[in-house]
Amino acid sequence: MTRMAPRHGMLAAFACLLAGLLATSPALAAHARTAHAAKAAQATADDGPYYDADDFARVDKIDAHVHVHGAAARFMAQALADRMRILTINVDYGDFPPLVDQQAAAIALRRDHPGQAAFVASFPAGELLAEDWPARTLRELDAAAGAVGVKVWKNIGMELRDADGHYVMPDDARLEPLLGWIERRGLVLLGHQAEPLNCWLPMDQMTVRSDREYFTEHPQYYMHDHPELPGHEQILAARDRMLVRHPQMKFDAMHLASLEWDVDRIAAFLDKFPNASTDLAARLVHLEYQAAHDPQKVRAFIIRYQDRLLYGSDDSYGPADDDAAALAAVQAGWLADWRFLATDQPMTTTEFAQPFRGLHLPRGVIDKLYGGNARRLFPGAWDGGP
Repeated sequence: MTRMAPRHGMLAAFACLLAGLLATSPALAAHARTAHAAKAAQATADDGPYYDADDFARVDKIDAHVHVHGAAARFMAQALADRMRILTINVDYGDFPPLVDQQAAAIALRRDHPGQAAFVASFPAGELLAEDWPARTLRELDAAAGAVGVKVWKNIGMELRDADGHYVMPDDARLEPLLGWIERRGLVLLGHQAEPLNCWLPMDQMTVRSDREYFTEHPQYYMHDHPELPGHEQILAARDRMLVRHPQMKFDAMHLASLEWDVDRIAAFLDKFPNASTDLAARLVHLEYQAAHDPQKVRAFIIRYQDRLLYGSDDSYGPADDDAAALAAVQAGWLADWRFLATDQPMTTTEFAQPFRGLHLPRGVIDKLYGGNARRLFPGAWDGGP
């Protein structure tokens, strides 16, 4: 039986109702944008050309989020062989060497591997509580010659407390001298605020294995067991207030902006802050998880925001440079990420049970994710060299 077309008046009424819903619901609006982009992404299926798995070692690439400590000669040789330039990022993190050692190593890495390695500086969060903190910290950052940005880590919002016991949040006024300094120099603020949403869930409700492992090993950051600490939305709202105050500042919202579980939420963040980008570091698995359920939606998101996304692995290496297993794991991760983004191969993972396929993104999108966007966000960082 032939389906009869709805009447024009019914269509008009539905359109008005939908418009009203979208106007009053940012989440619905983001979902509608992504759904529309899914159709556009499907239309690009024949846009090609595409890369295949073997193209990995033939394409110039940038991993815009690693943590390389020490001379790392073997690591850098492998990166060169794989045509992978790097952005190594200093972090105020107890599992890493002291910041002064990280900075010295990063400066040496950039000097010894021109055009292959760039770096991002950071600062001890505890300095925020000292009266002389702005002058002292800015002197230390000035000494980080060649840094292309400054990282603010999750300990601001989740760990650092002032003398009154209040948690210092990303929109704290004490950060203003630093933010002004970054803006005046045209540098990038890199922000890792909050954690994956899994951090606030019971272990048996977490979506991926690596989050269960990390928060088991780092219980101090497992916020589900610390309900007295700031919540996920509270921390991200403070970050967003900081960005509203600095609309011209270049911002790299690391780890998919800590909105990794829902590409609609990431899209809404990028729409709200046009000077923000985000990297995939340590959160690509969450896109894989979503792709196992709705691959076209994930593919549409990446194609729609192809100018705002940076490839990053979040791999750590060093300071010892004789760990063949660690080096092999880094390269295996690079290859697996490439297969997911560039090919349509069937894939499985130890992170979750469902199988999925690679997103088979067009070559032009891959080129942006793996280098074009990083070069634009950090101009001159990888000039010269090989």
